[in-house]
Amino acid sequence: MRKLWLLFAQSATVALGVLFIIVLFKPDLLHWQTRQPGLTIQQAQHPAASGPAASASFAPAAKKVIPTVVNVFTQQKVRSPAHPALQDPIFRYFFGDRLDSRLREVSNLGSGVIVSPNGYILTNHHVVEAADQIRVALDDGRTLPARVVGADPETDLAVLKIDTDNLPAITFAQADSLQVGDWVLAVGNPFGVGQTVTAGIVSALGRTHLGINTFENFIQTDAAINPGNSGGALVDATGNLVGVNSAIYSRTGGSQGIGFAIPVSIARQVMEQIVKTGSVTRGWIGIEVQDLTPELAESFSLKNADGALIAGVLKGGPADAGGIRPGDILLAVNGKAVTDSASLLNLIAALKPGIDTQLTVARKQQSLNLKVQVGRRPMQRALEQAQEPELN
Repeated sequence: MRKLWLLFAQSATVALGVLFIIVLFKPDLLHWQTRQPGLTIQQAQHPAASGPAASASFAPAAKKVIPTVVNVFTQQKVRSPAHPALQDPIFRYFFGDRLDSRLREVSNLGSGVIVSPNGYILTNHHVVEAADQIRVALDDGRTLPARVVGADPETDLAVLKIDTDNLPAITFAQADSLQVGDWVLAVGNPFGVGQTVTAGIVSALGRTHLGINTFENFIQTDAAINPGNSGGALVDATGNLVGVNSAIYSRTGGSQGIGFAIPVSIARQVMEQIVKTGSVTRGWIGIEVQDLTPELAESFSLKNADGALIAGVLKGGPADAGGIRPGDILLAVNGKAVTDSASLLNLIAALKPGIDTQLTVARKQQSLNLKVQVGRRPMQRALEQAQEPELN
């Protein structure tokens, strides 16, 4: 019995020694830890990529795009303000009004995108607005004079033409191919330092109600966009054009990670109309609208705030002739639902002047279908659009 006890004691001692060594040097061999019930964690089998793809580079996309982006330089002659000394009658007697008519030249810079090998360039309207002289600097070092083919202040787009051929033209991405989170590159000439490429992601799509343009459907990106980038290219990771850089939100004048670009779908539509006819034609019915608030919707006994409140109707205009009245709630255009005033503006603008369109309105808790003949939208200046009520 004593031998058995001695054998058991020795075996236990050896086992404890082995266990001590395992705990000290190989604790992962033990599986005594209990897992928390109800908690399941999925572990990735592959390391996360550090960029758009593991070990990928934007260099091929940048090499493809840079030759198609140009620098746009403009000059404008403006009248200097009257000299304060001209308020003195004695000074005016000797020097007359000569100082009152002095002109000075103001320079501006921006960017543009070559969209056709035969010299058509897409840029922002505000880059070339009121310019007396426009010159375009190409990537190959040439600087050529340019003329404005046409402009659309309501989308802040313009088309230029230079007299040369065999230019590298950018490739357009498919409409609506962009998604939030996609990588994008902004290419342009910020602050006049020269051609620059910055990278970021698509932060949001369909940004409206920003008060920048009449027709807004902006791409928001955190790719650095600065003064001078206006009119430059926003491209995807393969170098295809997805937007035209247009504006930034900034309290300092520089990039703060909120930039806006006009989508390629709008840019292409406007560009093709300008090249074909020299201007952009849009539908118009002569109404003033405002967004519906939940309070307004409740006062009109509507189930939700979808639609747009017609606040005014132009006397003798298409809507007036079609029976539209102030206080009507416009719910649909040709069966397409109206969500707010911005969507209504886009739906009506897309209509062809001269055709009849069906408008669905709510009036005194009744739904009416009214036929209106679409007119042609009059051209409006950007400043007036920002300060005055909009007539759609």
